[in-house]
Amino acid sequence: MEIEDLLKKFREYSTEDTTKLEYAWQFSKDAHTDQKRASGEVYFIHCVAVTEILVDFKMDLSTIAAGLLHDVLEDTTVSHDTFKKEFGPEIYELVMGVTKIETLKFSSRDEAQAENWRKMILATAKDIRVIIIKLADRLHNMRTLNFLSKEKQVEISQETLSLYAPLAQRLGIFHLKSELEDLSFKYLHPEEYTSLLAKVQIRFAMREKLLAEFKLGLEAHLGSTQIPHRVLSRAKNLYSIYRKMQKQNLPFEDIQDALGIRIITDTVINCYALLGTVHSIFKPVIGSFTDYIAVPKMNLYQSLHTSVMASSGEIIEIQIRTEEMHHTSEYGIAAHWRYKLGESGSDRHLDEKLNWLRQWIEWVQDLSSPREFIESFKTDLELDQIFIFTPKGEVKPLSAGANPLDFAYAIHSDIGDTCIGAKVNNKMVKLDHELKSGDICEIITRKNSVPKKDWLSIVKTTGARSHIRKYLREHGEPLD
Repeated sequence: MEIEDLLKKFREYSTEDTTKLEYAWQFSKDAHTDQKRASGEVYFIHCVAVTEILVDFKMDLSTIAAGLLHDVLEDTTVSHDTFKKEFGPEIYELVMGVTKIETLKFSSRDEAQAENWRKMILATAKDIRVIIIKLADRLHNMRTLNFLSKEKQVEISQETLSLYAPLAQRLGIFHLKSELEDLSFKYLHPEEYTSLLAKVQIRFAMREKLLAEFKLGLEAHLGSTQIPHRVLSRAKNLYSIYRKMQKQNLPFEDIQDALGIRIITDTVINCYALLGTVHSIFKPVIGSFTDYIAVPKMNLYQSLHTSVMASSGEIIEIQIRTEEMHHTSEYGIAAHWRYKLGESGSDRHLDEKLNWLRQWIEWVQDLSSPREFIESFKTDLELDQIFIFTPKGEVKPLSAGANPLDFAYAIHSDIGDTCIGAKVNNKMVKLDHELKSGDICEIITRKNSVPKKDWLSIVKTTGARSHIRKYLREHGEPLD
C-alpha cells in the first residue's frame, strides 16, 4: 500500500483533513529508515500493514495516524517531547498506550503476569482505540510469525490465544478473533491444524453443491418479496471446530457443524419479514430460533438466528441482519467510531453502546487479587448468554450458568443486597438455582436483609461479585 492508496480508502468514509496523516506516514518512514524486520523487509512495511487493518475498521484519523506511528516511541530515537510537539496530545496518548502494553508480558499465568493482565484491561478504560491498534498490530505480527524461531512462535501464539483473541471477542470483532485463533492454532498444534484444514476443505467441497442449490432455491423465493437483500455463505473457523472436537471428545467426522448462511438486508422490519418468508419455505428446527435483535448480546452483536431443514435433509443455520448489524458483527466496537466533519465528534450513541464495557472495567478494578481478576476475566469472556424476564416482562441478559442472586444484582444492587429468596416460573427455588433462557424470575426481598459472605461462592457474574465484595468491605467484613 502506498500513501495514495491509504488516503483514497480513508476518504471513502471520512471527510477529515488528511494533512496530518500524510505527515505521519513520512515521519514514521524516516524514523524507522534503518530498521529491518525478521523477514528482512524494511520495518515501515509493518506500520503500513497495521494501518491498513485500521482503515478496514474505518477508524478515525487520530487512530490511523497512531497506527503508522505506534512503534516510534519504543523503537526509535525520537523523543517524547518531539513527538508530542509534532502530533499533539491525542495521538501521543494513543501511541503511549500501545507502547505501555508492549512492555507487559502475558505468556505465563503466575501472580506477576496476572497483574499485567489487569494493567492491560484497565488501559482500555482510558481509550478503547489503544486496544484496537494493539489488536491490529498483533494480527499482522501473527500473519508474519513464520520468520521467527519455533520457540518465539509458540510463546507469541499462546499469548495471542489466551489474551488477544478473547479480547477481540469481548470487543465483538469476530473476524479478527477467528483469524487470531486459527493462526495461533497453526503454530501451537501444526499437525492437527494441517489435518483439520484438509478435512474441512474436503467437506466444504462436498457440500458446496448442496449449499449452492439451497441458496438458489432461497433466492428464487426471496426475489419475489421485493425486499432488498444479499445472501452470504458463512466462513469456517478451524479452531472452533478443533475446540468442539476436544470438548466433546469426538473425531472430526462426528462433529455436526451445520451449513451456515447469512441474509443481509436494509432494515429491522425487513429482517423479520425475511424470517417469515424463510420459515414459510423451509421447515424450521424446533427451538433453534433466537432473537438477538430485540435483545442484543453484551458485545453489541445483533442478528436473528434460526435453523431450517433443506430438502436434502441437511440442517442449515441462517442468520438474518441489517448491513449495519453485519458491519458490527465483523468489526465490533470499532464499527461505532465515526468521526466526520459536520457531526458532533463520534457516534452519538457510542457512550450507550460502550456502557457494558465501562461497567465491566469498573467491576474488575474492584477485584483485589490478580488471581481473582484472571478468573473473572476468563469467566466474563464466555459470551454464551441467557435471557431472563422479570414478572413485569423486562428482560435481562446474563452469562450462562447465572442464578437468581446474579439476576437480583442485574436488576439493581439494592435488590441484590436485600434478596432473601426467589421464584422461577412461580416456583420457589434456591438462590444457586441455574437459570435458563426464557425463565421468569421474581426476587423476594426483605428491607433490613444484607449480603452474606458465602454469596461470593454462589454468584457467577462479575457484577454481582463486585457488589457483594464492596458491601462486605465497607462494613468491615474480612474477605479472605
